[in-house]
Amino acid sequence: MRKILNPDLSYTFRDYFLMSSNILTQDIIAEFGYGFEEKKLSLPRSQSELQHFAALQDRIFRTKKTLGLSNESARREGLVAPILLDTAFYSNSFARIEYQIEVTPQLKGILDYYLRNETALLVVEAKDSDLRRGFTQLAVELIAFDVANETEQSVLYGAVTTGEEWRFGKLERQSKIVTQDENFYFVPQDLEEISRILVGIMEQKI
Repeated sequence: MRKILNPDLSYTFRDYFLMSSNILTQDIIAEFGYGFEEKKLSLPRSQSELQHFAALQDRIFRTKKTLGLSNESARREGLVAPILLDTAFYSNSFARIEYQIEVTPQLKGILDYYLRNETALLVVEAKDSDLRRGFTQLAVELIAFDVANETEQSVLYGAVTTGEEWRFGKLERQSKIVTQDENFYFVPQDLEEISRILVGIMEQKI
């Protein structure tokens, strides 16, 4: 089978998003030795009280009503960032925006959002459109964290979002399988469920 990646070249995470739409996620991550599947995921959901959820919900509704959300930057700042900052607060995590990492020449680049605490991490990619290719980029980013081996987490979680549409994924480190959730979640109607999933991921213990 013809190789997709040139071992003599370096690639950023965004390069994987920009690859031809004919190249599938499973084909790219197979070159790193990982498998792929798509199925309904049983995602963790926090049962904690989300003290500021009403304020977040109101902010999201007002943002959608008053702010032009025609580009990725506006949706990131208006829809994605508030949700993730609340997630960081509830889970006692730090949040980084446009966080740069380099693990190998083919596993490097900038993460749109990165949340981390003592026991869990979460990567979120914000895209203007095309969540399928966005998930390919997310999968490679999760692989980078697995290869870096800086966490004892057995399952690494991530999400890709347009701000209004969310899709989750996970990497099981022992089996080296990346799974894409077949479900989609939408803002504002699924906002509480999205928030509980994100907080639930960050509440995971080793």
